[in-house]
Amino acid sequence: MEILSTIHGPDDIKKLSASQCETLAKEIRQTIIDTVSRQGGHLASNLGDVELTIALHRAFNSPTDKLLFDVGHQTYAHKLLTGRQEMFSSLRSYQGMSGFPCHAESEHDLFDTGHSSTAISMGLGLARARDLRHEDYHVVSVVGDGALTGGMCYEAMNDAGDGKTRLIVVLNDNEMSISKNVGALSDYFKHLRASASWYGGKKHIKSRLQSIPLLGKPVANLIEKAKDMIKSVVTEGELFEALGFRYLGPFDGHNIEEMTRVFEEAKLIADTPLLIHVITRKGNGYDLAERQPEKFHGVAPFRVENGLKRNQSSKESAAQAAGKALCALAAQDERVVAITAAMAGGTGLSGFAEQYPQRFFDVGIAEQHAVSMAAGLARAGIRPYFAVYSTFLQRAYDQIVHDVCLQNLPVCILSDHVSLVGDDGKTHHGVLSVPMLLSIPNLTLLAPRDTDSIRASMRVSLGVDGPCVIQYPKDGIEPYARDLRGEPLAVGKWQTLREGDDCTILAYGRMVKHAMQAAQMLEKEGVHAGVIDAWSLRPMDMDCLRALFEKQAAIVTIEEGEMIGGFGSEIARLCVEHGARKLAAILGLPNRFIAHGTVDQLLEECGLTAEQIALRIKAALAVTEKKDA
Repeated sequence: MEILSTIHGPDDIKKLSASQCETLAKEIRQTIIDTVSRQGGHLASNLGDVELTIALHRAFNSPTDKLLFDVGHQTYAHKLLTGRQEMFSSLRSYQGMSGFPCHAESEHDLFDTGHSSTAISMGLGLARARDLRHEDYHVVSVVGDGALTGGMCYEAMNDAGDGKTRLIVVLNDNEMSISKNVGALSDYFKHLRASASWYGGKKHIKSRLQSIPLLGKPVANLIEKAKDMIKSVVTEGELFEALGFRYLGPFDGHNIEEMTRVFEEAKLIADTPLLIHVITRKGNGYDLAERQPEKFHGVAPFRVENGLKRNQSSKESAAQAAGKALCALAAQDERVVAITAAMAGGTGLSGFAEQYPQRFFDVGIAEQHAVSMAAGLARAGIRPYFAVYSTFLQRAYDQIVHDVCLQNLPVCILSDHVSLVGDDGKTHHGVLSVPMLLSIPNLTLLAPRDTDSIRASMRVSLGVDGPCVIQYPKDGIEPYARDLRGEPLAVGKWQTLREGDDCTILAYGRMVKHAMQAAQMLEKEGVHAGVIDAWSLRPMDMDCLRALFEKQAAIVTIEEGEMIGGFGSEIARLCVEHGARKLAAILGLPNRFIAHGTVDQLLEECGLTAEQIALRIKAALAVTEKKDA
């Protein structure tokens, strides 16, 4: 890596010639491919914005100038150019480099981001702080075309445009073809409009014309209307200009020299917010990713030569189990429809989209809209199922409360990636799911323990006459307790998987398996622990709880989620309400944002491996016995 190894910060990029920049782009691209093939990560989006990132750092002076990358899963080139080359080999590994912007890593990362459609709002805040303090720097928000399906972008742009705040938004459009806007007139006009001198000249000419008596103002208005007519023919920026932004482009995002020049000229325009439209190709430079960008969006470690996973798993994922079960429901009931927020593949809905295209709705990155639209479908007699990652469902909390649960409508949300998700880290962990949902009236909250239970939960959900959330982790858990009891899953009823006289463990989701393993370990040490799968988190099985309270059982709760306001907290409240014995222990995740690493590494860090659970239960029981003595 002849050029890349000499780059220790953005200042070094400015010293390079045009040909050296092209070489640098190739070296960055190869480094990203090699690293992601070993570590996993986001590939296609990062390959698509290499030249764009180089141009940004050539034109702007980070960290004095503020560069924000929306979502943040396209910042690998940015990390390599801002002094983090040595760290890059540890990408997404435990205690290594984050796959997203991370303020603790570098002053060049302004925020820890992982959700979409936020960068313009954050950028506007930075720009207004700059103006309040009479400082002088540029704020640039890089936003993908997918993020523009999120309503926050338009709220922020409307506000920025209304206030005429100096802000630069770079629209990284990797869906359109660069050939869509070609021709001499288009090229000439877009460069004229990017020219600060021409923009200033227009203002001067208009002012002079308007000063001419009688004819001046009509002529100036006629020229302005003619200009707008030309704009409507050769550009597609009318929407952005209606929001108060000056639209520039589209430009070739893989042309470093052109983009650098555009950014340099844009810096000179100070009296209006700008939107610079850039065309890029997802997966650029790696043929397999160019041809299948969705497949290479977020990838596990793979072989560069053929794109195949290094460790191919045949195990069914939780999302696949839910998706297949939903197809089965749709075959039985024509009211069943599926909704995704631009993540059909990730949430297991690709099969449903193929089998029932007329009953499948992809609303884009718009979780709030998805939930409220589902409410409308439910009110009209349809049974909507919205599959979404737990971390993104957080964005639609108001809609869940107001538009679904307050109305008591039969909307079912399939909350995927609940609990710890591993390498994507703190912005993507779904650890707030239970505290977020447990207190909402009318809501049924189910947390199946394995893929069999997921399928059973899906069947049960169709009989729930009201709002329902089924939550499950990223990884599929193969059935492991089929032969213990023949009890079918039912809302409001828990399953006893193991009897025990010394204590009873209440757990849900992935922690049920850990509870079973811990109970087996305790058995060898003479401690007889029962295990109950408390899969119906709301409504809870009050008959089971009352029975435990009556026999003064030592109860331990385990959850792979936030404990404050979580399952254990609710059991403790019920203990007080019913005058029952205090809980022996509440085990769960600590009240902090947990970094990235494998799920096993993070569970060990948080004291929730089976071995650690067994030790903690034994210690808690010893303390309880000592108090009772």
